[in-house]
Amino acid sequence: MSSHREAPEISKDPVADSTDVYAFVSPDRPSTVTLIANYIPLEEPAGGPNFYEFGDDVLYAIHIDTNGDGAADITYQFTFTTRLRNPDTFLYNTGPIRSLNCPNWNSRQFYTVTRVSNDDVKVLGSDLACPPCNIGPLSTPNYASLASAAVHDLPGGIRVFAGQRAEGFYVDLGSIFDLANLRPFEQLHNQFGLNVFTKPAPGVNATAALNVHSIAIQVPVSQLTRWGSHGVSDQASVIGVYATASRQRVRLWDADHGENINSGPFRQVSRLGNPLINEVVIPLGLKDLWNSLPPSDDKRFLSHVAHPELAALLPVLYPGVFPNLAALVKSGAARADLEAILMTGIPSGIVPGFQNFTGPTPADMLRLNTAIPPSAKPNELGIIGGDLAGFPNGRRVFDDVVTVEFRAIAGATYPLVNKTFTPDAAAGAITDGLTAASVPSGFMNHFPYLGVPYGGFDTPS
Repeated sequence: MSSHREAPEISKDPVADSTDVYAFVSPDRPSTVTLIANYIPLEEPAGGPNFYEFGDDVLYAIHIDTNGDGAADITYQFTFTTRLRNPDTFLYNTGPIRSLNCPNWNSRQFYTVTRVSNDDVKVLGSDLACPPCNIGPLSTPNYASLASAAVHDLPGGIRVFAGQRAEGFYVDLGSIFDLANLRPFEQLHNQFGLNVFTKPAPGVNATAALNVHSIAIQVPVSQLTRWGSHGVSDQASVIGVYATASRQRVRLWDADHGENINSGPFRQVSRLGNPLINEVVIPLGLKDLWNSLPPSDDKRFLSHVAHPELAALLPVLYPGVFPNLAALVKSGAARADLEAILMTGIPSGIVPGFQNFTGPTPADMLRLNTAIPPSAKPNELGIIGGDLAGFPNGRRVFDDVVTVEFRAIAGATYPLVNKTFTPDAAAGAITDGLTAASVPSGFMNHFPYLGVPYGGFDTPS
């Protein structure tokens, strides 16, 4: 979770593994939208001497759908190159790294940003420096300044960053994958012939003190929407956002030189839009296929959204707690609320003063209404918390997507499409017990918003 090691094949290829995607109107530059795609799940900060880096042989991309057909109309591509100053040392750095061109820094990465729109291909920036990984106070003594220097301003009011950041996605993986044994809830687990009693306890953030590699780009709204700016009720104000990673079709190992040789066209090996979709909604036998297809093909997976397995499991795992959800599942009714939230966007008239509808084509994408300004008082529960600037209107770095999606699957959002349905009391309370305060690094109030990565020497325990 959100999509860390979510499918069998991509779990073997972490540098191409999309972990989280964010899209939001920039709170400090509200005329722009910030798009972030994270890769390389569960980075241990002390993992040297070969510290984490983007794949030189991976094509990373953030896609924008402007017309609701589930296909990219604008794509920002990122390609990386690693350069060694001294191939005869095992060291990542031979002394303190004090700047992005410091001679002590041995293994450096640079990247190119390209905008692709229809037949127009334009290089926006090249030879852009990534920051180093955060190794510790001796090797990277002023890491925040190094990362700040790696924020690059490009023509047209675009800002870009690519490098290591603190993991901002908070989730109690240990409890969720222990058959949704959520710690905040007292429960006697005897439905499996086990007399196991769990007492209420705070959630445990499994991703605390771990890092990811982020690609972040901040773009003026006028460059992302059709024909410029629009009002909240105008469907043209809504963009769909998803990220991918692709590899060339042929990969051969050259035993004589000890290196891979790649050739052929690029083929998608990972993608991500909404959090937790491939992780929790798509069944195991289809996960690799899902990663290889564009969102425009998601109609073939729609039944898994309309009838999510987790909704049927919750009444079994928590006997007597979700009777109304159990009846809804038994009825066989399609979850039109989940289809709207995750696959088409929410049409006008369902949530007062809000819509992020892109049309009838089902496609897993974050949908952001760019005409809704940043919230003066953000609520990490987003729309269900009364904050129209939050998830599922795009996704901000601090949004509690685990709680929001748990509650939606448990039936809390079904009255949006069926007002005769009464959600179980637990549907509005279910959570893994974590909040944005569970992230030790915190978040920044400016680009690239995710916190300073944890250092290998002084990682909090």
